[in-house]
Amino acid sequence: MRITVIEHDGDAPLGFLAEWLGLACETVRPYLGEPVPEHAADGLIVLGGEMAAWEDDRHPWLPPTRALIARSVAAGVPTLGICLGAQLMTLACGGRVERGGRGLEVGACAVMALPAAAEDRLFATVGTATAVQYHRDAMTALPEGAVPLLTGERYPNQAYRLGERAWGVQFHPEATPEIFGRWAAMTDLAPEIAAEVTGAEADLVATWRPVARAFAAVVRASAAPH
Repeated sequence: MRITVIEHDGDAPLGFLAEWLGLACETVRPYLGEPVPEHAADGLIVLGGEMAAWEDDRHPWLPPTRALIARSVAAGVPTLGICLGAQLMTLACGGRVERGGRGLEVGACAVMALPAAAEDRLFATVGTATAVQYHRDAMTALPEGAVPLLTGERYPNQAYRLGERAWGVQFHPEATPEIFGRWAAMTDLAPEIAAEVTGAEADLVATWRPVARAFAAVVRASAAPH
């Protein structure tokens, strides 16, 4: 079984997920000229990046990525969009993404489960948790039929499910302290913000590793013969 991974930026890789998923991942790097495939393998993960989800003129692989997401969601391919990936899924499926009205959300931030999370295959174990954030844009209207799962103080749409096998998360469950440290260094963030992420590593692993493994279980169950 294989998961197709769309990576938008060499500084925003699979991180923790490379270990946690326990499945083979085929990473496509369109920023290096690799074509976005027409179809995903047994699952699809779309990672984050510094660009906005609507900047098609600067990043010409965004339209085919949104089309891939839309086809995957429609076909029931297990799909996970992370930060930019969630915003691309939102746009691809009829929602709205805009520059966030409350500015940059960054660092180790709290997210809170909504009632529907209790019955969700990925987020049932998440109550109030710490998540790594780094985004200026926000999902201001979710696609029709989306089920909100997690919320936050600065931006309410932190995680949602669309259909039975597609999820979008505004935060970065994949981001290790080392990855976040690189982001912080590149953008001159205050050192204490990176230190908070490093200090939260044990909580991050305890919370998001089960979510990643639950997504992998959905991929396995979806791909298994019936």
